[in-house]
Amino acid sequence: LDMLNESKDVNIYSLLGADFVNGKYPETITPKLKNVEIGGFDTTDPIHWAKLKQQMFDPNTNLQKLAQKYEYDSTISHYAYIKSVASKYTEVYYPLPYKDILAPLPNERQALLYAIARQESRFVPASVSRSFALGMMQIMPFLVKHIASERGEDVNLDDMFEPQKALQYSNHQLNYLNKYLYHPLFMAYAYNAGIGFTRGLIKRDDMFKSGPYEPYLSMERIENIEAREYGKKVLTNYVIYMNKLGVPTRMYPLVQTLNDGTKIDRFRNY
Repeated sequence: LDMLNESKDVNIYSLLGADFVNGKYPETITPKLKNVEIGGFDTTDPIHWAKLKQQMFDPNTNLQKLAQKYEYDSTISHYAYIKSVASKYTEVYYPLPYKDILAPLPNERQALLYAIARQESRFVPASVSRSFALGMMQIMPFLVKHIASERGEDVNLDDMFEPQKALQYSNHQLNYLNKYLYHPLFMAYAYNAGIGFTRGLIKRDDMFKSGPYEPYLSMERIENIEAREYGKKVLTNYVIYMNKLGVPTRMYPLVQTLNDGTKIDRFRNY
């Protein structure tokens, strides 16, 4: 427990450790930058992002100088990413971009969108994954088309590189997931691995039931490694962002609600 409380790493267990001793959470950085547009850099262009990323991971690059070039509100995601790399990830950045877009949403939904975006892309609008998930919210092309159909919109896949459209489509998907799942951890599992995976997980007789070492044992026994780690990271981000949005939130009581099935899903009969 002492080691957890001395850790500067921000993860589910360091937050739980702080909760057990009524301690403070590890320090995180939320930069406030000048509201100026940077010239010659298109935040929605994957080619521009690829070139910058190549610079970031070039051992000959002076990362502090590179960060200064992007020290503007319009490129806050790039700035925070560069600064994180420059510090070898010892400085933990939790930026709050696109507040004007998210402002109409409840704090809980804002925090979840922030939590997912930080994990998916570090808020970089022009991100493209190896599996061709698109944009800041990393939405797969087939899902983009499905959501566009439900919204009655004619959308181009490149539209996912626009933060407002990406957030709208991600929020649409979360609205769907929230019909069946009520806990941010399970929402994260479903966002990453699909609602079918999550439904199968929580209907198992040996997962997320009251018992010794639960719910931690279930969280660590998920065979899908990507979903397992993704869920823990998004839940950590969610707690941090809830606090940054002015809603005092602690990890321990949030995790404990996982032992009460009525609060996490509508798939099971109680």
